[in-house]
Amino acid sequence: MASIIGAMDITPIPYDSSFEHAEEDESETCEEIIRTMRGIAQTTWAHSGHGLRGVHAKSHGLLRGELRVPPGLPPAYAQGAFAQPGEWPLVMRLSTIPGDILDDAVSTPRGMAIKLIGVDGVRLPGSEGQFTQDFVLVDGPVFGSAGPKQFLAGLKLLAATTDRVPTLKKAVSAVLRGAEKAIEQVGLESGTLKALGGHAQTHPLGDTYFSQVPMLWGPYMAKLQVVPMSAELQALTGAPIETHDRPQALRDAVLSHFARAGAEWDVRVQLCTDLQAMPIEDASVRWPEDQSPFVTVGRIAMRPQLAWTETRSAAIDDGMSFSPWHGLAAHRPLGAVMRVRKRVYEMSARFRAEHNGLRMAQPHTADELPP
Repeated sequence: MASIIGAMDITPIPYDSSFEHAEEDESETCEEIIRTMRGIAQTTWAHSGHGLRGVHAKSHGLLRGELRVPPGLPPAYAQGAFAQPGEWPLVMRLSTIPGDILDDAVSTPRGMAIKLIGVDGVRLPGSEGQFTQDFVLVDGPVFGSAGPKQFLAGLKLLAATTDRVPTLKKAVSAVLRGAEKAIEQVGLESGTLKALGGHAQTHPLGDTYFSQVPMLWGPYMAKLQVVPMSAELQALTGAPIETHDRPQALRDAVLSHFARAGAEWDVRVQLCTDLQAMPIEDASVRWPEDQSPFVTVGRIAMRPQLAWTETRSAAIDDGMSFSPWHGLAAHRPLGAVMRVRKRVYEMSARFRAEHNGLRMAQPHTADELPP
């Protein structure tokens, strides 16, 4: 991580619309992704009678906290929701990728969705009149696909496994974890193996989470990461979790932690300084930190709390949607993957609202958050 002084040496590239360009047949690919994602939701609806997200259906932590933005950020980093020092309440949702509710022995990548409350400013289209800023992150530095077409291919593999033989999935997950561990020992990794069940069985509170894809950062372009900072969280990095006969092992682990301790994460930003090394339209490329380090722009703090309840699940899992397109124009998502995601998120929210008979809420103040 770069210090504030080191950040002064970074010369970010201002955004220009020419940096974005449509993938071939992007609109058709988007329609197919929407059909596939809706098919996942319809499958789980038919079997459960409940409208679930097409991905990240299972939550493991539903948390309240606050973001603290310090004074004195360098101008390039003091943008959007981070333009002024202050404190903002937030909701955090921890989840895993599949669109069905699986035994945690099926180990898949973890997600962290953050909703800041009370953020004012020029809004993104579709979020006018709202006062939230959402950040959607995953515990890996890059998106598993370069663009929408490649993403669709992987999504179809995931869709084909939805609601299929849970016992078999646990056995397959064990095999995939072994395969992933083997290729990681030679310096490689497979997003596909992890997505299908090959993720290591470790504590989700010890992970670092990444936006993976770029967004505007005021006049510039950036990626985001959220890093464990409190000693209690850092002690959980890489810590194994036993999932045998414990279908809610991840949720139990999060509940156990917050029953006795709080948590702190740093929010860090990496600005684009080289379009060749840091492409906007290839989401599978990791931006080199030796050219532009991540710089801390805020800290998330949480007190000990009851980290998951049925009441919070009804309010947050069912009553809220999280999307990078809920927010400020200063943080507009960039690239083909994010353009497609906008319509997918909108479809998913509508599906859940219609099938669960609920209205999706975007809170205006912290008073509207579940206790």
